[in-house]
Amino acid sequence: MPSAYTQNFYHTVFSTKQRAGLLTPDLEARLYPFIGGIVRDLRCTLLAVNGMPDHVHLLVRYRPNLSHSELLQQIKGRSSKWINETFPQLGRFSWQEGYGGFTVSKSVVPEVEAYIARQKEHHQRQDFRSELLELLRRHGIEFDEHEVFK
Repeated sequence: MPSAYTQNFYHTVFSTKQRAGLLTPDLEARLYPFIGGIVRDLRCTLLAVNGMPDHVHLLVRYRPNLSHSELLQQIKGRSSKWINETFPQLGRFSWQEGYGGFTVSKSVVPEVEAYIARQKEHHQRQDFRSELLELLRRHGIEFDEHEVFK
């Protein structure tokens, strides 16, 4: 078979350094389209993006020859550079090291899109720390809770 036929969906969540609440509505309004441009440049598709002042959720359909780590390195690196150039008043902006990442079956893509769309409502009931730990547990990912939030 000369071609690869795949459908890869990835839900990722990552936070600002030290979970600082720097992602204001004005910044979000420009950041999310910018992230969409990075994803398009990587020849992938951004299906959903949303977040809170201290973290972002993305749902990406990605190509089979792009690793999760390369996808996130590009998104986080290029977006933090852009934020620092565009919003210098924030001081030195950076994303927290690491990320949560979850492969998604096509059958649940609509549920994950809805979950991401409801972030503002969701976080009226649950903080980011609890949310990330719940996602890790729900996806069966082994972790040391003390290491997750270093």
